[in-house]
Amino acid sequence: SSVMQNHLDDDTVSGSNWITENNDQPSLSQTTKVTRKPYCGYEQQTLSKREQVEQESLLAAIQWPKPPDDKIAFLQSTDPVHSDFVIVKPRGFFKVGDQLEVLVRMKDFQGKPKQYGGDYLQARIHSPLLKAGATGRIVDCHNGLYKVFFTLLWPGEVKVSVTLVHPSEAIQVLLRLREERPDRVYFKSSFKSGRYSETTECNVCLPGDLPVCNFTDLYTGEPWFCYKPRKLPCASRISHAKGGYQKGLLTHEESLFFQSDVNIKRPILSSGPDSVIVKPRPFTAEDPTVSPSGYYYEDHWRPRTHWIHHFNKSDDISKCLQGKVIHLFGDSTIRQWFEYLTSVVPDLVEFNLGSPKNVGPFMSVDLKHNILLKFRCHGPPIRFTTVFSSELRYIANELNGIVGGRNTVIAITIWSHFSTFPVEVYIRRLRNIRRSVIQLLDRSPKTLIIIRTANVQELGPEVSLFNSDWYSLQLDSVMRKMFSGIAVHFVDAWEMSLAHYLPHNLHPKEVIVRNQIDAFLSYVCPLQT
Repeated sequence: SSVMQNHLDDDTVSGSNWITENNDQPSLSQTTKVTRKPYCGYEQQTLSKREQVEQESLLAAIQWPKPPDDKIAFLQSTDPVHSDFVIVKPRGFFKVGDQLEVLVRMKDFQGKPKQYGGDYLQARIHSPLLKAGATGRIVDCHNGLYKVFFTLLWPGEVKVSVTLVHPSEAIQVLLRLREERPDRVYFKSSFKSGRYSETTECNVCLPGDLPVCNFTDLYTGEPWFCYKPRKLPCASRISHAKGGYQKGLLTHEESLFFQSDVNIKRPILSSGPDSVIVKPRPFTAEDPTVSPSGYYYEDHWRPRTHWIHHFNKSDDISKCLQGKVIHLFGDSTIRQWFEYLTSVVPDLVEFNLGSPKNVGPFMSVDLKHNILLKFRCHGPPIRFTTVFSSELRYIANELNGIVGGRNTVIAITIWSHFSTFPVEVYIRRLRNIRRSVIQLLDRSPKTLIIIRTANVQELGPEVSLFNSDWYSLQLDSVMRKMFSGIAVHFVDAWEMSLAHYLPHNLHPKEVIVRNQIDAFLSYVCPLQT
């Protein structure tokens, strides 16, 4: 392992250059059939029979089709330029509420039709002049053809857009990285005593046989380790921070599947008309399938399952939140809610806790309307600059410390920082949060709990390897399944980012955040009907 010099300042103990033999240990879970490097005991969770069954069904539900061969040459991979789509009945007579079907035909770089599926597509319908948009449901036919189903939700000229996010050949690389390189984002901690400090590398699991500090949480059992400092005790840890991103993860051949202007988020064009005319319908029978969950119209999000109120005036928000304590837990995408509410509600003023910028914890207070708004980031893994050890808290434990009741509102989002780990790591985290949510709702059933889903983001060759929408989609599917049937509400940030005309962004722009907040507040203050 690494050679270290002893300095009075920071020494970094790093295991990033270890060599591991692949002992081909079979995983416990037979549904996944994944060979993992021996240093990471993701399977060494002791799960009850029920948890084991749930985990296997969750992993089975997100299984992705594989190409027939492991090594597909670049020229035989999916080419968005040669591929096309057709609207199934372009001249058809369409009314609001009807289904529109689109057929997508994939070809390779030599123009040959693809014979297998597994490409990751995104699709939307939109009417730019109306600032209207909605997402489509994609069905992989496993033969190079894909069907996309849209529900037509507004009258006018409606245009179809289809995007190849990644070819199937790239998804195989993302799968490999997720299982074999969970260290591709690494973390570090500082240890300090008097004037002497050391920095070591940290992660969910650490390779090699260097001595480690075990920071596994006593309550949730969430694992976290740092290499042991050479001189200082483990108890002297003062902070956690993002370490960095590994380079050189791909072979040359693999890197060809990740080219911005070739095969990452590239449009697939229609070989015929790409729009249809939709006529109004005097009364619309709601169709029971809730795909999509909502749509934009004049830049306002309209969910299809419940009423939404647009809080256009800031005093509407003050009235809605009067007397409430709002806890926001998660990553920077829910910190956006804290920032938005603090900036638009005039009497809501941030109270300076002296926390590091962008990290928190943060608190805003409105004394006039008796509103308390708090933000705290989720526990490790979290890729924030520097979080003090004393502020490094797990959401599950924080929920256990909340009394709850009808004036307590809790919103949670947890997804982006888990994209580099095997899915079991995320499932365990959600199991812990879910247990605390159920207990909280049990002791205080009037507590309002909202979950903000993941969202899509801008992708390039690097970002794709760490934060691809495909990783986010997989985690988001798991989260929705694990929290279905529990008395929590969802803000569908996924569809709200995908259906909108603005370019994809990890931190969606203000118009989208405003719609998320409208959806959130509509649960807090449903229209008295």
